Amino acid sequence: MSRTIRDALLVLADGTIFEGEAFGAEAPAGVATGEVVFNTALTGYQEIITDPSYAGQMITFTYPHIGNYGVTRLDDEAPRPHARGVIVRELARRHSNWRSETDLDAYLRSMGVPGIGGVDTRRLTRHIRDAGSLPGAFGTASESELLAAAQAEPGTSGLDLARMVSCESAYEVAYTGPAGRTPRRVVAYDFGIKATILRHLSGIATVEVVPAGTPAADVIARAPDGVFLSNGPGDPAAVTGVPAAIDALLGEVPIFGICLGHQLLATALGAETYKLPFGHHGGNHPVRRLDTGTVEITSQNHNYAVDDGSLGAAVEVTHRNLNDGVVEGLRSLDLPAFSVQYHPEAGPGPHDAAYLFTMFDELMTDFTKGRR
Repeated sequence: MSRTIRDALLVLADGTIFEGEAFGAEAPAGVATGEVVFNTALTGYQEIITDPSYAGQMITFTYPHIGNYGVTRLDDEAPRPHARGVIVRELARRHSNWRSETDLDAYLRSMGVPGIGGVDTRRLTRHIRDAGSLPGAFGTASESELLAAAQAEPGTSGLDLARMVSCESAYEVAYTGPAGRTPRRVVAYDFGIKATILRHLSGIATVEVVPAGTPAADVIARAPDGVFLSNGPGDPAAVTGVPAAIDALLGEVPIFGICLGHQLLATALGAETYKLPFGHHGGNHPVRRLDTGTVEITSQNHNYAVDDGSLGAAVEVTHRNLNDGVVEGLRSLDLPAFSVQYHPEAGPGPHDAAYLFTMFDELMTDFTKGRR
């Protein structure tokens, strides 16, 4: 189906302007706003768009052609996208893949997500690298309206976005691992959990997913073998109450965290977090595993990081980003808890970091044996 070409503008809060063409859903009053970030992945645009960690943000894809292989509901990481908008250089005119069910433009329209194409994404990415992530607005409204909207956009700092994307009630994901093994029980905190993470966890356990605000006592009452802290959007310092719940769980049950879960575990262990200039978003971040020296190619999506200078003596850094030295993993030296900043469920390496789920399984085994 042909689409009507609608001229559009992207305006950043600092007044920088980019010309383009609107696609996807029509933004309310011709204005979509959010914090503008860029992602360097070459493929996986659907998984990126449906990752709840992008709540409050507009995604700039640095790869120039987006939409080539269409969209299939099997690749959704969440029931709906939480991103505010999509920014691309060129939207594919036609899609081609045997798994495809529809094209990206139609998918975004059905999900109410606006997009802008024809943007000089190379210039935009360079600007974000120099200026940092910025609030922005795009759409068919006037330049002055878009600038005012961009400057009024609060961004993601200080917002508890995790509770906005979390499930409203608990639900269970069935065990899918090897037959003949008694599955463990894992309680997974949903701060914006991805479907692929649940597929990995269900390979070792029956998973009970609980809302972000679930008290520690309620988790313990479910008698889990382990607790998982999921990925999620926004500022970890704004996720109130959760570090205290994690603190109450430490020592009571093994804990494994990813992305926001990593930051919240670090907070519970006494560390502080800070906002990166333009975050880590992409599928090509090299991370060194410090105990072996192995370099993993990782998928990442976060704007905040753990301040390693605030880590206590009982916490060990296990992984570091080779681009900028940021802490990518940690573990407690006296409690059964560890975490990583990146996404081991994703496959950019393609499976460099899948061992972390095995480590969680082994940690639960060791903890159970230690209690006998």
